[in-house]
Amino acid sequence: MAKETKNTLRDSVYSSLKAMIVTGQIPPGSRVTENDIAVKLNVSRTPVREAFNRLERDGLVTGRPRQGYAVTEFDINMFREAFDIRELLDGHATELAAVAATEADKARLRAMLAECERLAAIPERTNREKFQELEVGIDLHRVIAEISGNVMLHNMLCGILDKCQHYVWTELLWLDEWKIARDEHAELVDAICAGDAARAGMLARAHVRGSRDNVLRLLQAKSDYRNFLAKAS
Repeated sequence: MAKETKNTLRDSVYSSLKAMIVTGQIPPGSRVTENDIAVKLNVSRTPVREAFNRLERDGLVTGRPRQGYAVTEFDINMFREAFDIRELLDGHATELAAVAATEADKARLRAMLAECERLAAIPERTNREKFQELEVGIDLHRVIAEISGNVMLHNMLCGILDKCQHYVWTELLWLDEWKIARDEHAELVDAICAGDAARAGMLARAHVRGSRDNVLRLLQAKSDYRNFLAKAS
Protein backbone atom coordinates (compact mmCIF):
# COMPACT_ATOMS: atom_id res chain seq x y z
CA MET A 1 0.00 0.00 0.00
CA ALA A 2 2.84 2.38 0.89
CA LYS A 3 4.52 1.68 -2.46
CA GLU A 4 1.27 2.32 -4.30
CA THR A 5 0.84 5.65 -2.49
CA LYS A 6 4.40 6.62 -3.34
CA ASN A 7 3.86 5.80 -7.03
CA THR A 8 0.60 7.73 -7.05
CA LEU A 9 2.31 10.81 -5.59
CA ARG A 10 5.21 10.51 -8.03
CA ASP A 11 2.85 10.27 -11.01
CA SER A 12 0.70 13.11 -9.68
CA VAL A 13 3.70 15.45 -9.33
CA TYR A 14 4.92 14.51 -12.81
CA SER A 15 1.47 15.13 -14.34
CA SER A 16 1.04 18.45 -12.52
CA LEU A 17 4.47 19.75 -13.51
CA LYS A 18 4.04 18.58 -17.08
CA ALA A 19 0.66 20.33 -17.29
CA MET A 20 2.19 23.59 -16.04
CA ILE A 21 4.82 23.41 -18.79
CA VAL A 22 2.54 22.32 -21.63
CA THR A 23 -0.11 24.94 -20.87
CA GLY A 24 2.44 27.74 -20.50
CA GLN A 25 1.94 28.36 -16.79
CA ILE A 26 5.71 27.93 -16.68
CA PRO A 27 6.76 29.75 -19.89
CA PRO A 28 9.32 28.36 -22.35
CA GLY A 29 12.86 29.38 -21.41
CA SER A 30 11.99 29.80 -17.73
CA ARG A 31 14.36 28.57 -15.05
CA VAL A 32 12.78 26.34 -12.40
CA THR A 33 14.23 24.52 -9.42
CA GLU A 34 13.21 21.46 -7.43
CA ASN A 35 12.63 23.63 -4.37
CA ASP A 36 10.37 26.07 -6.26
CA ILE A 37 8.11 23.27 -7.48
CA ALA A 38 8.17 21.38 -4.18
CA VAL A 39 6.89 24.50 -2.40
CA LYS A 40 4.30 25.19 -5.10
CA LEU A 41 2.92 21.63 -5.01
CA ASN A 42 3.42 21.22 -1.23
CA VAL A 43 5.46 18.02 -1.57
CA SER A 44 9.01 16.93 -0.77
CA ARG A 45 11.80 17.40 -3.29
CA THR A 46 12.16 13.66 -4.02
CA PRO A 47 9.08 13.21 -6.28
CA VAL A 48 9.85 16.59 -7.88
CA ARG A 49 13.38 15.44 -8.71
CA GLU A 50 11.97 12.25 -10.25
CA ALA A 51 9.45 14.31 -12.25
CA PHE A 52 12.19 16.55 -13.62
CA ASN A 53 14.19 13.48 -14.66
CA ARG A 54 11.20 12.14 -16.58
CA LEU A 55 10.50 15.53 -18.15
CA GLU A 56 14.11 15.80 -19.27
CA ARG A 57 13.74 12.43 -21.03
CA ASP A 58 10.53 13.78 -22.60
CA GLY A 59 12.51 16.74 -23.94
CA LEU A 60 10.44 19.30 -22.03
CA VAL A 61 13.22 20.56 -19.73
CA THR A 62 17.01 20.67 -19.71
CA GLY A 63 19.04 20.26 -16.54
CA ARG A 64 21.65 22.90 -15.75
CA PRO A 65 24.32 22.15 -13.11
CA ARG A 66 23.64 24.14 -9.92
CA GLN A 67 21.00 26.21 -11.75
CA GLY A 68 17.98 23.92 -11.75
CA TYR A 69 16.18 23.29 -15.02
CA ALA A 70 15.30 25.35 -18.07
CA VAL A 71 11.96 24.80 -19.80
CA THR A 72 12.48 23.92 -23.46
CA GLU A 73 11.88 26.72 -25.93
CA PHE A 74 9.54 25.62 -28.69
CA ASP A 75 10.48 26.93 -32.11
CA ILE A 76 9.31 26.39 -35.67
CA ASN A 77 12.15 24.03 -36.61
CA MET A 78 11.52 21.76 -33.61
CA PHE A 79 7.82 21.84 -34.37
CA ARG A 80 8.27 20.81 -38.02
CA GLU A 81 10.64 17.98 -37.14
CA ALA A 82 8.35 16.61 -34.43
CA PHE A 83 5.23 16.67 -36.59
CA ASP A 84 6.96 15.25 -39.69
CA ILE A 85 8.08 12.24 -37.66
CA ARG A 86 4.72 11.98 -35.91
CA GLU A 87 2.85 11.83 -39.23
CA LEU A 88 4.91 8.83 -40.34
CA LEU A 89 4.71 6.98 -37.04
CA ASP A 90 1.05 7.75 -36.31
CA GLY A 91 -0.06 6.70 -39.78
CA HIS A 92 1.78 3.38 -39.68
CA ALA A 93 0.72 2.61 -36.10
CA THR A 94 -2.92 3.23 -36.99
CA GLU A 95 -2.76 0.94 -40.01
CA LEU A 96 -1.33 -1.85 -37.87
CA ALA A 97 -3.90 -1.23 -35.13
CA ALA A 98 -6.79 -1.56 -37.61
CA VAL A 99 -5.58 -5.08 -38.40
CA ALA A 100 -4.65 -6.13 -34.87
CA ALA A 101 -7.43 -4.60 -32.73
CA THR A 102 -9.45 -7.03 -30.61
CA GLU A 103 -12.98 -6.38 -29.38
CA ALA A 104 -11.49 -5.36 -26.01
CA ASP A 105 -9.17 -2.90 -27.79
CA LYS A 106 -12.08 -1.39 -29.69
CA ALA A 107 -14.09 -1.00 -26.48
CA ARG A 108 -11.11 0.74 -24.87
CA LEU A 109 -10.85 3.23 -27.73
CA ARG A 110 -14.58 3.95 -27.67
CA ALA A 111 -14.40 4.52 -23.91
CA MET A 112 -11.70 7.15 -24.46
CA LEU A 113 -13.90 8.92 -27.01
CA ALA A 114 -16.75 8.88 -24.49
CA GLU A 115 -14.48 10.40 -21.84
CA CYS A 116 -13.59 13.26 -24.21
CA GLU A 117 -17.29 13.89 -24.81
CA ARG A 118 -17.93 13.88 -21.07
CA LEU A 119 -15.21 16.44 -20.45
CA ALA A 120 -16.44 18.56 -23.36
CA ALA A 121 -19.95 18.68 -21.88
CA ILE A 122 -18.83 20.25 -18.58
CA PRO A 123 -20.33 23.76 -18.39
CA GLU A 124 -17.82 26.62 -18.17
CA ARG A 125 -14.98 24.17 -17.78
CA THR A 126 -11.61 25.26 -16.49
CA ASN A 127 -8.22 24.98 -18.19
CA ARG A 128 -7.55 21.98 -15.96
CA GLU A 129 -10.56 20.17 -17.44
CA LYS A 130 -9.53 21.22 -20.93
CA PHE A 131 -6.07 19.84 -20.27
CA GLN A 132 -7.63 16.56 -19.15
CA GLU A 133 -9.36 16.32 -22.54
CA LEU A 134 -6.07 17.10 -24.27
CA GLU A 135 -4.39 14.28 -22.33
CA VAL A 136 -7.10 11.77 -23.21
CA GLY A 137 -6.85 12.79 -26.88
CA ILE A 138 -3.07 12.38 -26.87
CA ASP A 139 -3.36 9.10 -24.96
CA LEU A 140 -5.73 7.82 -27.66
CA HIS A 141 -2.79 7.89 -30.07
CA ARG A 142 -0.58 6.15 -27.51
CA VAL A 143 -3.15 3.38 -27.08
CA ILE A 144 -3.52 2.98 -30.86
CA ALA A 145 0.27 2.55 -31.09
CA GLU A 146 0.11 0.02 -28.25
CA ILE A 147 -2.62 -1.91 -30.08
CA SER A 148 -0.42 -2.02 -33.18
CA GLY A 149 1.71 -4.61 -31.39
CA ASN A 150 4.99 -2.98 -32.45
CA VAL A 151 6.75 -2.17 -29.17
CA MET A 152 9.51 -0.06 -30.71
CA LEU A 153 7.00 1.94 -32.74
CA HIS A 154 4.91 2.52 -29.60
CA ASN A 155 7.91 3.76 -27.62
CA MET A 156 9.09 6.08 -30.40
CA LEU A 157 5.64 7.57 -30.93
CA CYS A 158 5.13 8.16 -27.21
CA GLY A 159 8.37 10.15 -27.14
CA ILE A 160 7.27 12.27 -30.09
CA LEU A 161 3.81 12.83 -28.60
CA ASP A 162 5.41 14.21 -25.43
CA LYS A 163 7.16 16.82 -27.57
CA CYS A 164 3.96 17.60 -29.50
CA GLN A 165 1.68 18.23 -26.51
CA HIS A 166 2.62 21.89 -26.11
CA TYR A 167 1.80 22.58 -29.76
CA VAL A 168 -1.50 20.68 -29.64
CA TRP A 169 -2.52 22.61 -26.54
CA THR A 170 -1.73 25.87 -28.35
CA GLU A 171 -3.86 24.79 -31.30
CA LEU A 172 -6.85 23.66 -29.25
CA LEU A 173 -6.84 26.64 -26.90
CA TRP A 174 -6.19 29.49 -29.32
CA LEU A 175 -8.03 28.16 -32.37
CA ASP A 176 -10.81 26.41 -30.41
CA GLU A 177 -10.35 23.19 -32.38
CA TRP A 178 -11.79 20.94 -29.66
CA LYS A 179 -14.83 19.67 -31.58
CA ILE A 180 -12.83 19.15 -34.77
CA ALA A 181 -10.30 17.06 -32.83
CA ARG A 182 -13.07 14.97 -31.24
CA ASP A 183 -14.76 14.39 -34.62
CA GLU A 184 -11.48 13.38 -36.27
CA HIS A 185 -10.68 11.01 -33.41
CA ALA A 186 -14.14 9.45 -33.75
CA GLU A 187 -13.62 8.87 -37.49
CA LEU A 188 -10.23 7.36 -36.78
CA VAL A 189 -11.61 4.95 -34.20
CA ASP A 190 -14.49 3.99 -36.52
CA ALA A 191 -11.99 3.06 -39.23
CA ILE A 192 -9.92 0.99 -36.80
CA CYS A 193 -13.02 -0.78 -35.48
CA ALA A 194 -14.09 -1.53 -39.05
CA GLY A 195 -10.68 -3.04 -39.78
CA ASP A 196 -10.11 -0.56 -42.63
CA ALA A 197 -6.33 -0.11 -42.42
CA ALA A 198 -6.01 2.07 -45.51
CA ARG A 199 -8.67 4.53 -44.37
CA ALA A 200 -7.39 4.54 -40.78
CA GLY A 201 -3.86 5.38 -41.90
CA MET A 202 -5.10 8.09 -44.25
CA LEU A 203 -7.22 9.69 -41.50
CA ALA A 204 -4.35 9.56 -39.00
CA ARG A 205 -1.96 11.30 -41.40
CA ALA A 206 -4.54 13.93 -42.33
CA HIS A 207 -5.25 14.55 -38.63
CA VAL A 208 -1.57 15.20 -37.91
CA ARG A 209 -1.14 17.40 -41.03
CA GLY A 210 -4.18 19.49 -40.10
CA SER A 211 -2.84 20.06 -36.60
CA ARG A 212 0.61 20.91 -37.99
CA ASP A 213 -0.82 23.46 -40.43
CA ASN A 214 -2.86 25.14 -37.70
CA VAL A 215 0.04 25.47 -35.28
CA LEU A 216 2.43 26.58 -38.02
CA ARG A 217 0.15 29.53 -38.75
CA LEU A 218 0.16 30.48 -35.08
CA LEU A 219 3.91 30.15 -34.68
CA GLN A 220 4.56 32.10 -37.87
CA ALA A 221 2.18 34.85 -36.75
CA LYS A 222 3.99 35.12 -33.41
CA SER A 223 7.36 35.22 -35.17
CA ASP A 224 6.17 37.90 -37.60
CA TYR A 225 4.81 39.99 -34.73
CA ARG A 226 8.08 39.79 -32.80
CA ASN A 227 10.01 40.82 -35.91
CA PHE A 228 7.62 43.72 -36.48
CA LEU A 229 8.11 44.96 -32.91
CA ALA A 230 11.89 44.65 -33.21
CA LYS A 231 11.94 46.73 -36.39
CA ALA A 232 9.57 49.29 -34.93
CA SER A 233 11.61 49.83 -31.77
